Amino acid sequence: MKVAIIMGSDSDLNVMKTAIDMLKNFGVGVEVIIASAHRTPQKVHDFVTGSDAKIFIAAAGMAAHLAGVVASYTTRPVIGVPINSEPFKGLDALLSTVQMPGGIPVATMAVNGAKNAALFAMEILALQDDDLAKKLIFYREKMAAEIETKNDKLKEALL
Repeated sequence: MKVAIIMGSDSDLNVMKTAIDMLKNFGVGVEVIIASAHRTPQKVHDFVTGSDAKIFIAAAGMAAHLAGVVASYTTRPVIGVPINSEPFKGLDALLSTVQMPGGIPVATMAVNGAKNAALFAMEILALQDDDLAKKLIFYREKMAAEIETKNDKLKEALL
């Protein structure tokens, strides 16, 4: 199973590296390209229509039409990651990504929400992959244990 990550610019990599690393750490295949909805629309089209990816993660800042354009070319799940950029601190990207017209859905993460995009993609894949589902359960159990450890340390520090 493979997840494709499309970034509108190389400057998005500093945010999306988290998603790339998470997918690889869970053993999920990942393909990463830079393609712009506005500057290289044919490249976006050709990549999406020719890809064997099960899920697309599209990251873009500013006008952030990339996720919507990707979704217009496929019926496979598309997850949008709005990127924080000037002058609106990612609000413009968030609104452009989340406000899709009826019939062309895009699941939208928080601004710079690469980690959750990777996790959400894996949750979708885990519907048909028991091993991945087990890895995700272990990941959540590990997070819960880390919180309990922090809580214990806090209690000790306050005594």
